[in-house]
Amino acid sequence: MVRRLNIAIVAPSMGILGGQAVQAARLLRSWRDDPEINAWLVPINPVPPGPFGAAVRVKYLRTLATQLIYCPLLIKELRKADVVHVFSASYFSFLLAPLPAVLIARLLGKPVVMNYRSGEAPDHLKRSRVARATLRGVDQNAVPSRFLHDVFGAYGIRSEIIPNIVDLERFRFRRREHLQPRLLSTRNFEPLYNLPCTLRAFRLIQDRYPEAQLTLVGSGSQDAALRRMVADLRLAHVTFAGRVPPEDIWRYYAEADIYLQTPNIDNMPSSVLEAFASGCAVVATNAGGVPAILTDGLHGLLVNCDDHQAAADAVFRLLDDSVLAQRLAGAAFDTCARYQWSSVRAQWVSLYRRMVSPSAMAAPTPA
Repeated sequence: MVRRLNIAIVAPSMGILGGQAVQAARLLRSWRDDPEINAWLVPINPVPPGPFGAAVRVKYLRTLATQLIYCPLLIKELRKADVVHVFSASYFSFLLAPLPAVLIARLLGKPVVMNYRSGEAPDHLKRSRVARATLRGVDQNAVPSRFLHDVFGAYGIRSEIIPNIVDLERFRFRRREHLQPRLLSTRNFEPLYNLPCTLRAFRLIQDRYPEAQLTLVGSGSQDAALRRMVADLRLAHVTFAGRVPPEDIWRYYAEADIYLQTPNIDNMPSSVLEAFASGCAVVATNAGGVPAILTDGLHGLLVNCDDHQAAADAVFRLLDDSVLAQRLAGAAFDTCARYQWSSVRAQWVSLYRRMVSPSAMAAPTPA
């Protein structure tokens, strides 16, 4: 009998709301009660106990307090694992979270799968010898897109592609017979996602469709600047929805007809998959790994980065041609089968089991 494997997933908790946290939460929820895998979260952002919890409200003190708790937590939790599954972003966060997890796993003799997820990989790997050496040294790298697989390959780093998960039970497909100018963006308000381009495109859209609506779900460092831009462009019907819990975000896709995103840097955005699953027609910039999941003219419309005129023109195409919009949305939904749990689960189980020695996988002999 092959025993159940213990998997420590080192990742952000939902206290850091972003793509990594959402995918980690979906993965953990999917493993719940699984007969082959026992998985638990080792948060990279543990909350200091008692009165020390106030430290998380002070920028640099938060980093220090978190690190003082994080490393002992890693030692405690990773020693119980058969495999250590580490979620990874780039730059400074790579040094603060994934790197300590890899080093401590090595000290404990635990195999490591690095689940690298940053669209900033080309620049990060070019700049960081530490990152390149770490990624070459782990037992296996898993990336969610062909884009990252190719970036890793350019540096001689092995990886295999295991895609993000989309919840087809929560994000239900709705056929739009005639699209209305109801637009949605669910990208955080950070420079790499280029929300100003989205707003400039919406200015052009609203010039033609004064009743057009745009809902922005997210938060971030550009919040105040984006609100000023809405006022400066004299935009109407723009809703700032703020941070929305993952279990509720499906409602925004259900109410929209067109999903519009204009990032300059991206990997394999879960937001695009959620739009596919919900039946929204998608317009996106051809940044990073987006073209790997969205073929222009087949699953949606792609435009060049930072080209708000092209983004608006793509939206006009969809609004003017309901047959095109329905065809794109239908083809996009068909691709979701490869991102549902029944498909992705088998890939993770196979990877985990390859990383564990046959003797460790055997069920213990009853006394």
